[in-house]
Amino acid sequence: MTTYLIKNARILGGEPTDLLLADGVVAAIGSALDAALDAGGAEVVDAEGLVALPGLVDLHTHLREPGREDAETVDTGTSAAALGGFTAVHAMANTDPVADTAGVVEQVWRLGREAGHCDVFPVGAVTVGLQGERLAELGAMADSAARVRVFSDDGKCVSDAVLMRRALEYVKAFDGVVAQHAQEPRLTEDAQMNEGELSGRLGLRGWPAVAEEAIIARDCLLAAHVGSRLHVCHVSTAGSVEIVRWAKGKGWNVTAEVCPHHLLLTDELAATYDPIYKVNPPLRSASDVEALRAGLADGTIDVVATDHAPHPHEDKDCEWQAAAFGMLGLETALSIVQLTMVDTGLVDWAGVAERMSAKPAQIGRLSGHGRPLAVGEPANVVLYDPAFSQVVDGTGLASLSRNTPYVGRELPGRVVATFLRGTPTVLDGKIA
Repeated sequence: MTTYLIKNARILGGEPTDLLLADGVVAAIGSALDAALDAGGAEVVDAEGLVALPGLVDLHTHLREPGREDAETVDTGTSAAALGGFTAVHAMANTDPVADTAGVVEQVWRLGREAGHCDVFPVGAVTVGLQGERLAELGAMADSAARVRVFSDDGKCVSDAVLMRRALEYVKAFDGVVAQHAQEPRLTEDAQMNEGELSGRLGLRGWPAVAEEAIIARDCLLAAHVGSRLHVCHVSTAGSVEIVRWAKGKGWNVTAEVCPHHLLLTDELAATYDPIYKVNPPLRSASDVEALRAGLADGTIDVVATDHAPHPHEDKDCEWQAAAFGMLGLETALSIVQLTMVDTGLVDWAGVAERMSAKPAQIGRLSGHGRPLAVGEPANVVLYDPAFSQVVDGTGLASLSRNTPYVGRELPGRVVATFLRGTPTVLDGKIA
């Protein structure tokens, strides 16, 4: 294994210092570690002006394989993840076949190991086939080689309260968590965008905030009742932030995530009728965006998760109502967080590390990720240039799909290098 000497990196945005990565761990931190060159012939990485962060962890990624390799594969999706600074991703269960058995989650886990760009932790389905009728093999998936600890029917809501209660009770046996896609189905039939004056003017059926908020409130109560862990996926409304804040104030074991696009984009973009902006849950109002940023800053919302949702060209290049929901997110997530949270003074780089590395690893029960950049810890390291600026070019993405809403936008920052256990998966901004 090659030894790497990272020179003059700013750990969590602090003063420049050196990091020595050897044997998969951070071997030394300090000034003037050049002696390592004489001792072991370390390869030097010039990190002048770069921020060093622990490897990012995504709780919410769609890798599509098996079944939709026309949209994404584990290999291409994890390449995109590495380019975004991620060393671990949780792969959602809505594949074909659905990841509702030990066999399928182990297949996804092994594909991640073979690709080698970042660690892949499969998310197991809560219900068989995501049909919301009976529980999937939660225990078997937890005991499999993939060691599943996060379960979700994401893309669909576990709308049956009795079934949701049973799932919450079941996962307690192995310290699992149920990640809910909060969408009351009857209130969102054929819904296309955020409900409001604009949806009426555009003639698109509205998606009311209460459809999200009602499920979150119910599930917080259920989690408290059975003493289990609940994670709320892609919070998108100001009301949802208040409900999560209320639940946490009660001391209940509830965590929540927000997606980068909900921190930046608003429902006004639907006026273009461009399906690139069609996402589930929908883009909301500017006041919702403001509440989400504040909730992330004060810790009500625990993590940023990408909900990276690749789709082939034909599923997006069509009329709005026929188009698929979803956006790409892995390669631009850190830039969006810098733009909306760091550059606005809402969080510092230590706060970014907490929300994009430490906390998601804790929720997913990952022992080898989310660790601080300290001597003896796993050498999962991201070197990021916050002073860089670039216009997003959709043709240059690692993902197989091109459905990013940021094409033509100027975004700050660039991941220069990503190290997975001391081995570079990205170097000089390219897949190593």
